[in-house]
Amino acid sequence: MRAIRFSQALVLSLLLSLTQFVLAAELSSTRPSRVGMSDERLENLDAVMKSYVDSGQIAGQVIMLLRHGRVVYSTANGVRNIADNTPMTEDSMFRIASQTKAIVSTGIMILHERGELNIAAPLSNFIPEWADATVAVADGRGGYTTEPVSRAITLRDLLSHTSGIGYGMFGAPGLAIEEWEESGLQGWYLVDQTVPIHETAARMAAIPMNAHPGEQWIYGYNTDILGAVIEVVTGDSLGAFIQQEILDPLDMHDTHFFVPPEKAERMATVYWIEDDGSLSEGPTGAGMYTQGQYVQGQSPQVSYSGGAGLVSTARDYARFLQMMLDGGALGDTRILSPKTVELMTSNHLRDIPYQDGMGFGLGFSVVTDLGARGTLGSEGEFGWGGAYHSTYWVDPAEDLVVVYLTQFGPGVGLDDYSKLRAGIYAAIVE
Repeated sequence: MRAIRFSQALVLSLLLSLTQFVLAAELSSTRPSRVGMSDERLENLDAVMKSYVDSGQIAGQVIMLLRHGRVVYSTANGVRNIADNTPMTEDSMFRIASQTKAIVSTGIMILHERGELNIAAPLSNFIPEWADATVAVADGRGGYTTEPVSRAITLRDLLSHTSGIGYGMFGAPGLAIEEWEESGLQGWYLVDQTVPIHETAARMAAIPMNAHPGEQWIYGYNTDILGAVIEVVTGDSLGAFIQQEILDPLDMHDTHFFVPPEKAERMATVYWIEDDGSLSEGPTGAGMYTQGQYVQGQSPQVSYSGGAGLVSTARDYARFLQMMLDGGALGDTRILSPKTVELMTSNHLRDIPYQDGMGFGLGFSVVTDLGARGTLGSEGEFGWGGAYHSTYWVDPAEDLVVVYLTQFGPGVGLDDYSKLRAGIYAAIVE
């Protein structure tokens, strides 16, 4: 009997190992022509994108394109570091900044599906300090007064960036600039904080907001606060939750809030674009557009920045996006239901002004009117990008995933995004 039990256990173990192998299988590659794309036109795109490196406008870049779930174009151009001439490779690691938001928003929707939270619920249910939130209102004399929020901030407001919460003094600052300055919370970089993110989110509640909930689209700490909600609901760190629920199941083995030291040499260096167009290495330290404190041992590692903290690779992020494109599953690994993905990639702004032809869902921008937007793509396309000049989009109509990673900030004046988009859609011939 013991032998039978042992044999059964062995078979079960082998089956589990085989299942894990299948789930961890790489996205397969194919020739573009086999999935309705032109080999010749993608070669032309390759030359166009390399020209930004050859001209010294960009130090290095990694691009990955998937159609019908197959990798049809993947390239690494330039160098990770100019000083030592380290070549860029397809497994190079990038600070993906606000591309973190889509992953953390997915974490919230996982908990929503399980009934552990409801995105229609008030934020104050999870972080009580937000029950007393206020809005700064101009007083007509160059100052401001405060008034209570017109209604409770909901988790859906945070997911769609309609909560009224900004980024302090960064971006489009509100009236309470001095209070944000005194708080020490400046910009989107929070991984250097010495307390868990839910403590930081609670402290934010005392600072007057930019607008009342549901009135404006304002880019800000929304997803960082959602990360704090995840910690409150699960009793675990945001990093541990994301690892267990998203990164491990999708085999995103090179995506980290804090990079293991043995992988640090694969991180691309951050560069500034100077006024004369030249590139200079960004400073060290904890500020925005710096080399940052992303490696294990460089920071307290207690603050997981859900709005901008992750480091990833093109391969890993493409796996996440393919999961979204495939209705919440990658192979046999299901993260979300198709209906949840549909909700996340629908426009939630209603009559709130945004960009021409665009709306915003739960973690992604979405295309609502292709003609009004005026660039190649499809209605229903969703995507976003990061502060270090990375971008991505998913086009369900064309069964397309695009990941473009580079590492500098700010990328003012470059037209690489538009040429990448034009080249990809020019290559679709079927």
